[in-house]
Amino acid sequence: MEQLNLYGISERFRAEATLYPDYKLARVISQHRGKYKVVTEQGELWAEVSGKLRYDTEELAQYPTVGDCVMVDVQPELAIIHQILTRKSLFLRKAVGTSKQAQPVASNVDVVFLCMSLNQNYSLNRMERYLSIAWDSGATPVIVLTKADLCEDLPNAISQVEKISGFSDVITLSMFDTDIREKFLRYFQKNQMCAFIGSSGVGKSTLINKLLGAAVIATQEIGKGDKGRHTTTAREMFPCPLGGVIIDTPGMREMGVESTDLYKTFVEIEELAQHCRFRDCTHTNEPGCAVLAAIASGELEERRLTSYRKLATESGYDGLSSKEIELKKCERMFKDIGGMKNARRFINEKRK
Repeated sequence: MEQLNLYGISERFRAEATLYPDYKLARVISQHRGKYKVVTEQGELWAEVSGKLRYDTEELAQYPTVGDCVMVDVQPELAIIHQILTRKSLFLRKAVGTSKQAQPVASNVDVVFLCMSLNQNYSLNRMERYLSIAWDSGATPVIVLTKADLCEDLPNAISQVEKISGFSDVITLSMFDTDIREKFLRYFQKNQMCAFIGSSGVGKSTLINKLLGAAVIATQEIGKGDKGRHTTTAREMFPCPLGGVIIDTPGMREMGVESTDLYKTFVEIEELAQHCRFRDCTHTNEPGCAVLAAIASGELEERRLTSYRKLATESGYDGLSSKEIELKKCERMFKDIGGMKNARRFINEKRK
């Protein structure tokens, strides 16, 4: 089990694995265009999905992804993935301009580091998007601001990010830092899964190499206009000397929204909405709208409301109350067994 221990296999997954005595426990540590590399107690192997699992899978999100614990049939040069063990978190993205299929980015993540550089990549709207998706995934987001040495007004930039950070920690990094490992040490506990998400060129690969203590991931110098160059082309997992495991992901210029947690990302808007005159207030032109009143008084930035509306519309939550949003999330969670009504029926039968 030594190899599996390096990749953070918890006792929960070991216990669930006993339900499948005909197969061996493995973890997906890399993904390359439909091919998977898994680690078992014997070592690393290339793997593919079984025909049955492929036939039974209707959505991209149900396919294996980096971080998944899976049950495999180990053959001489290839492992066959037959079962994905229950995920405790799943980071999804829906590529802009494509089908409505959500693509899994990483699973079973405990902490997701949302990386944004403080040069031309800087965008509060993008970070709000990352935060809303990250909170919905089940992981805990931490904001990482890179290339602080290239920022013309660093105190103001940090202040703006802290205002939208909500419940998230904020880490600021510069090329002159000598204590990067110390800044991240608290997040890398035993078996802790940590993923790094961000646009191309924000410095994820350089940062991960410093945390790993070796040049494991290829990097390139900053190009013209202070734009970094994309280097990571696949999702990969690496044991970290600090403890836990690191997942690197390809840089993404944009992330489409499949589902969001707007409450934690826009907590001030959600709290203001509780004081609107109408429960179904859309915060557009209704009388007695506490959100619009906060904008008029300068308490709330109009940009925040615009970003909130956009994400609510993309995730299908536009115009819904907090209770209605939770019901919609539950329907999505239980859709594989026929929605909430069937879920309640299933629970009641179990109680008998």
